[in-house]
Amino acid sequence: MSTTTSSVPDTWRKPPMIANPVVRYGLLIAVALYIGWAVFMLPIDWNRVAQGMTRAARIFNGAFPPSFERSGLLIDGFLESLKIAILATVGGVLLSIPIAFMAAKNLAPRPIFLLGRGLIIVARSFHPVIVAIIFVKAVGFGPFAGVLTLIVYSIGFVAKMLAERIEEIDWGQVEAMRAVGAGYFPTLIYAVFPQIMPRQIGLSIYQLDSNLRASAVVGIVGAGGIGSTLANAFGRYDYDFALAITIVIVAVILVSEAISGQIRKRIW
Repeated sequence: MSTTTSSVPDTWRKPPMIANPVVRYGLLIAVALYIGWAVFMLPIDWNRVAQGMTRAARIFNGAFPPSFERSGLLIDGFLESLKIAILATVGGVLLSIPIAFMAAKNLAPRPIFLLGRGLIIVARSFHPVIVAIIFVKAVGFGPFAGVLTLIVYSIGFVAKMLAERIEEIDWGQVEAMRAVGAGYFPTLIYAVFPQIMPRQIGLSIYQLDSNLRASAVVGIVGAGGIGSTLANAFGRYDYDFALAITIVIVAVILVSEAISGQIRKRIW
């Protein structure tokens, strides 16, 4: 007499991040309670919110249809933003390359590494609007403050990403150059730069696209570009012209995003 047993194949399931179910569900409950407490403690003035809805309706009623009558002013503001973005990208990338090498742990001595990382941390610590306010106070209103702001913004992103790429290079090429007696700078030129160049080109293109978007934001606080034109339109209660500027900003960013995306695909 033979007996047959049916075997059911086991289904693999991804193990939870926290194995203990008491800790796992307790943590979820604690997070939910904290979120509820934080929302409840927000100082919301509902009367002011109701008044704000009325003001918002008045703004939207005045914004439609958008007015493109002052297209010359709009084009001038956009061209200024484009100049700010290009100059800031070039300056930021040129400064980011040496800072990235300083911040690469596998190439720089520890004091230089700490200095490079410190510069990157400082550049990344503040929002561009805050940096723009500082530069507007320092050098005055206009595009120069916008260029300086976006240079700092570019360093915070490009230098960090490039330093991480340098730390991931194939060290065998560096050792091969050193084995034949090459110095520090020839090793960088022939063993390091060829490995990081595709990433550097991609980062530069992305940063140009990002700076074009950021130039519209920092201009609101007086750092030049299309953002200043938008802020002036709101200040004059020209909501229809402000809507036209907003439409142009969105359209330009969509086009630049599509172009930069195609270029990055071809590079990678």
